[in-house]
Amino acid sequence: MENFDVIIVGGGPAGLSAAISAAHAGMKTLVIERGDYPGTKNVMGGILYTKATDMVVPEFWKEAPLERPIIEQRIAMLSGDESILAGYRDPDWAAEPYNAHSILRVKFDRWLAQQAEKAGVMIITETLVEDLLYKNGNVVGVRTGRAEGDLGAKVVIIAEGVNNFLAVKAGLAKSLKPATVAVTVKEIISLPKEKIEDRFCLDEGQGATIELYGDSTAGMMGVGFIYTNKDSISIGVGAILESVVREHWTPNDLLENLKAKPYVKRLLQGGETKEYLAHLIPEGGYTHVPRLHRQGVMVVGDTAMLMNSLNREGSNLAMVSGKIAGEVAAQAIKAGDVSDQAMAVYESRLRDSFVLKDLHHYRHMGKFFEDNPHLLKIYPKMFSKAAKMYLTADGTPKKQRQKEIIQMLFEQRSKGGFIKDLYGAWRALL
Repeated sequence: MENFDVIIVGGGPAGLSAAISAAHAGMKTLVIERGDYPGTKNVMGGILYTKATDMVVPEFWKEAPLERPIIEQRIAMLSGDESILAGYRDPDWAAEPYNAHSILRVKFDRWLAQQAEKAGVMIITETLVEDLLYKNGNVVGVRTGRAEGDLGAKVVIIAEGVNNFLAVKAGLAKSLKPATVAVTVKEIISLPKEKIEDRFCLDEGQGATIELYGDSTAGMMGVGFIYTNKDSISIGVGAILESVVREHWTPNDLLENLKAKPYVKRLLQGGETKEYLAHLIPEGGYTHVPRLHRQGVMVVGDTAMLMNSLNREGSNLAMVSGKIAGEVAAQAIKAGDVSDQAMAVYESRLRDSFVLKDLHHYRHMGKFFEDNPHLLKIYPKMFSKAAKMYLTADGTPKKQRQKEIIQMLFEQRSKGGFIKDLYGAWRALL
C-alpha cells in the first residue's frame, strides 16, 4: 500500500487549496478526483474572489484563466414583467488588486490543479473514494474503487462537495435533506464581447453581475444570477430543493421562466447556448455545519456547508477552509500528533476567520425565510406596484398618491404583519 502524508478527496477549489498549502509545507500530498479531470464535476455561479485566491496562489490574476474583473454588482427584484433595480459600480475594481472576477470553472480548476502539481501534489482522476481505512479505530487512509486501491495517509481532508457520502460514512455529517440544499441550473450563452459591454454599460474587459429575486424563482427562496464572461454570459437560477418539489417546478422550467422575463430576455438576445449545467448547492447555513474534524480527518468547502448565500460567497469560503486545513494537517504531522484534539485547531482557526463568523452572523436567515414563504411572493409585487403608482404621472397630487400607496400596502399586508416581518428580517440579517 502506497502511503502519503495527506490525502485530499475532491479536486475542487477547497481540495486543491488544501493540497497546495500542505505541499508547500513539505507534505507528500495526493488529490483523488472522481471526474475526468478537476473541473468536470464542479459547478458554481462563476465568481472568484481575489483575497481568498491570492492567499492560495499569490498574484494569481497574472496568469490564471479569468474572464472579467467585476466592477458593478446589481440587484433586481422581479414581479411579473416589472423590475426594481439597485446597484453599485466602482471602476477601481477593474485594476489590481481587484475585488472579484468571473470565471469558467472547467478552465480555472484545471489551472489550479496545475499549480498544485507544480507544488509537488500528485493528482489521481476518475477514481472514487469508497471509504476511509481504519486501524485500531484510527483513520489511516482511504479505500478507492480501483484494484489494490487502498492508500495510506496520516491525515485525510474530505472535499467531496455537497454530496457528502464519505463525510456521512465517517460519522461527521448527516445525509442531505431537501430543505438544506438548493438545486441550481446554469447555462453559458455565447455573445460577442462588444454586445456584452454595450448591454451592461461596461468599458472593454470590465464585468458585471446581477442577482435577481422574487419572480426569478417563482417566489421561492433562492436567486437568479447573470454574470458576464469575456464572450459569453452565465445565467442560472437556484432554489431550495424542498420548495421546488413542493411547488411542482422543474429546474429547467425555472431557468426558462427567468430567461423569458423582459429585463433578462433583452440581455440574452441573439445569444447561443453553449453549455447546460446542474448541481446541488449547500444552503443549510451555520446550524447545519457538520462536525468539522475527528482523529486524522477534516471536512472543508461545500462538504462542510460553508456557503454564505446572502452575499453570494462560496468559493472564497471553500478556498480559505482548504488552505487552513492543509496547514493544520502539516503542523499536526510534523508534531507527530494527528489526534482529534490536534485536528480541532482547524475549527478554531475557522471560527477566528470570516468564514464561520459570517455564517454565525446570518445563522437565523434560513429559518426566517423558511418560516415566511410569503416574503418573496408578496413583497416584490407590493414594491413594484408602489413604484408604478408613485412614478406614473397622471395628474394625481403626490400627497394623495402617497396615501393611496400606504393604503394599498396595508391591504396587501397588515400593520402587524409588516412589524413581524421587519423584526424577523432585523434578527436574521442584522
